[in-house]
Amino acid sequence: MPPGTPLYMTIAADVRDRIATEQLAPHTLLPSEREMAEVHGVSRMTARMALSLLESEGLVYRNPPRGTFVAEPRVRFRVGSFSEEVTRMGRRPSARQLWADRQLATPAVALALGLPDAASVHVFHRLRTVDEVPFVLETTYLPADLTPRILDEPEQGSLWAALRTRYGIELARSTAVLESIVLDDVTSVQLGVRAGSAGTLLTRRTEDAGGRCVEYGHDFYRADRAAFEVTEYLASPRLSGV
Repeated sequence: MPPGTPLYMTIAADVRDRIATEQLAPHTLLPSEREMAEVHGVSRMTARMALSLLESEGLVYRNPPRGTFVAEPRVRFRVGSFSEEVTRMGRRPSARQLWADRQLATPAVALALGLPDAASVHVFHRLRTVDEVPFVLETTYLPADLTPRILDEPEQGSLWAALRTRYGIELARSTAVLESIVLDDVTSVQLGVRAGSAGTLLTRRTEDAGGRCVEYGHDFYRADRAAFEVTEYLASPRLSGV
């Protein structure tokens, strides 16, 4: 660490490195604030600040009165189908439908989907889990004229799979915007985290082979459990000939 770095950040960096190099496995009990203070020759307040920083980063979790433990590593997603991404990683995805309805599209939803005024959409609000652990609250909008009778089935797994197999839609491109947010009280309860916890808002659009937007959604992820992988393929620089 650079000279002048606060001691709590130096201590946190040491624990962070040990987690990254797998010297500390998930659910390992960390030293207490008192023990950490003695080992590093600092005050308990400094040790507490180090643990609080690691907790805010999602690297550790507290389980009073047992202590502070190393957290599970974040699940790394690519933009796409939640179910397909989780399955690709050898984990078990699940969806619990909180509600589903046919509604008039709001101006913002109609604009995103390229729909005319007074068009209807099918809306799904679902809690998505990985190995039974809550990960994301997902609200998905589908053009009603494109997905007739999709609400007939009370539960849906992968909506992308339904679009492909049931409606013959060839999905061609998915884009997303990620924003760091603070989760509100209701969302925090549903995701099983403390009120005011950090979250990630993912706003997504999916287009078919003809360029039509066939899906629009807002997803609220737990920041302590999910990470996102972004890959950009760069063209080879042209030689200038100089």
